[in-house]
Amino acid sequence: MFSLIFPGQGSQIVGMGKEFYEKYDLVKKLFNEADDTLKFSLSEMVLNGPKDELDLTINTQPAIFLVSFSIFSVIKKEFNKDLNQAKYFSGHSLGEYSALSTAGYLSFSDTIKLLRLRGEAMQNAVPKGEGGMLAVLGSSIITIEKILEENQNKFFVEIANDNSEGQLVLSGKNDDLIKLIQILKSRGIKNIKLPVSAPFHCKLMDTATKIMKEEIEKVNFMDGENALISNVTADEITDKNRLKSLLIEQIESRVRWRESILKMINKGVNQFVEIGPGKVLSGLVKRINKEVKVDTINNQGDIEGLKI
Repeated sequence: MFSLIFPGQGSQIVGMGKEFYEKYDLVKKLFNEADDTLKFSLSEMVLNGPKDELDLTINTQPAIFLVSFSIFSVIKKEFNKDLNQAKYFSGHSLGEYSALSTAGYLSFSDTIKLLRLRGEAMQNAVPKGEGGMLAVLGSSIITIEKILEENQNKFFVEIANDNSEGQLVLSGKNDDLIKLIQILKSRGIKNIKLPVSAPFHCKLMDTATKIMKEEIEKVNFMDGENALISNVTADEITDKNRLKSLLIEQIESRVRWRESILKMINKGVNQFVEIGPGKVLSGLVKRINKEVKVDTINNQGDIEGLKI
């Protein structure tokens, strides 16, 4: 039994999807539709860069979705593999939008528009340079939650991503992160300041939530084909109205990725197929459970070797 998983920010690379773009007309059509919808050449940026432009969250978010959706479409339409037989669809942060669209809840054009707006809203929620994110490695979530609770009067930092056992990402204002780093250092807990321009998935994103609530509520959500495992709840959701409200909550909420993978495994899933650029999620899944099968699909050879 397999589930599909879709990557989030950090998986982008200039030239992603190029092999599919050059070989398949349906991918060219999707890239052109993205350009027409967004009123600028996202396709040029994805295929040829520059990297610093692609790495801006306002561009990264629609770009990763475009590539994931294109690969999904090639697997289904050119290779006739029925991906909607998957037990669940799930995605990491912006990848949840890829999951929703490929599962039939959101149209391609609505999704790419929402992600462009989401990137802009999230980037502008906190003045540049004021907030950041910190990866914490080799420590348990219980330990980190205890440290944050004990020091809540000294600084305010939140767990943004619970990625796998021993890999957490925290968000907060840079001044607060510096205070936390000193405590982690004194306890011998490894941490790395991430090269991101804003503190995602925390309460500092409240203005982005307000903007996206208004935008998401305008969009028509359809009845999808597959159950989703939500980032916010780490639970199975099929109700389109509930999915809509969770997508709004997701901006400020913790991405409960470790729990989501465990939920799917507990429901009988023994194979995960990552569709999109990079191999980040495949690595996380293997850290969570070494026994499950993991396939990463980001080139033609990967599709040819896929058994589901």
